[in-house]
Amino acid sequence: MQLRTTARLLPLLAPVHLLILSVIVLPSLYVVWLSLNMSSFGQAPSFVGLQNYVRVLADPAFHHALLNTVVLVVVAVHLELAIGLGMALLFASGLPFRRFLLVAVLAPYAVSEVTAVVMWRFLFDPDAGPITLALRALNLPTLDWSFEPSHAMTLIGLLTIWLHLPFTFVIVYAARLAIPAELYEAARIDGATRWQAFRRVTLPLLAPAMLIALLFRYIFAFRLFSEAWLLTKGGPARSTEVVAIYLYQEAFSFNAFGPAAATAWIMVVISLVLAGAYVVLLRRGGLTHAH
Repeated sequence: MQLRTTARLLPLLAPVHLLILSVIVLPSLYVVWLSLNMSSFGQAPSFVGLQNYVRVLADPAFHHALLNTVVLVVVAVHLELAIGLGMALLFASGLPFRRFLLVAVLAPYAVSEVTAVVMWRFLFDPDAGPITLALRALNLPTLDWSFEPSHAMTLIGLLTIWLHLPFTFVIVYAARLAIPAELYEAARIDGATRWQAFRRVTLPLLAPAMLIALLFRYIFAFRLFSEAWLLTKGGPARSTEVVAIYLYQEAFSFNAFGPAAATAWIMVVISLVLAGAYVVLLRRGGLTHAH
């Protein structure tokens, strides 16, 4: 009976399987094949095995791009989570004009990345940007991102946090609203302070949502491209290049499709290792200890 039901359902599932096969599986297999060959425009592919992977992993430019990516991922994602958690707790506490402020918080998700970068380039223009002029008027340091690599990396990090903060905020805020008010009432009756209620009630119950937000943001942030490319194009002197920009340069500036494909699979493996390691650390001694 069960086999008969499964046989009847297979034709209904076939379109989904075909879509996954054509959009995900076949392109992935093609990239694997491409990473094992040396090819360029007007050149027939020649099999080189793992040579492309060795070349990429031995390239100092890749090492620098990987370091930039890891720094941006670690700093930006965790800072974004901290801000999102603080905002979620603030909104849940009965903030006035919540509906209006909620629209303002979610607004960055309605802005395209190109528009956001153009806006931030104007705001932080080293000569005439409104934020730069305001910082100078207050005798505060400005971001000379057009020629100072560390300042450029800071601006890229701030931009990616601003763009993706709504994603983290919505996940954490929804989880906070799902916590029953009776738990806080019981904690108050037991004499718990606000900090103790946060540690013993809020944090443990928000931990799964925070973990999900972190995992998604780790994977998305590791593929960061638009913010860095549109803002600095990896400059000055490739100092703000991230792994995705390195891949782009290999494929479309140097026409080295084999190393570019190898870089793509290295990105996939590293992002999965990062996510897996983070899950293991959290399960062993991270947020789960709050239980």
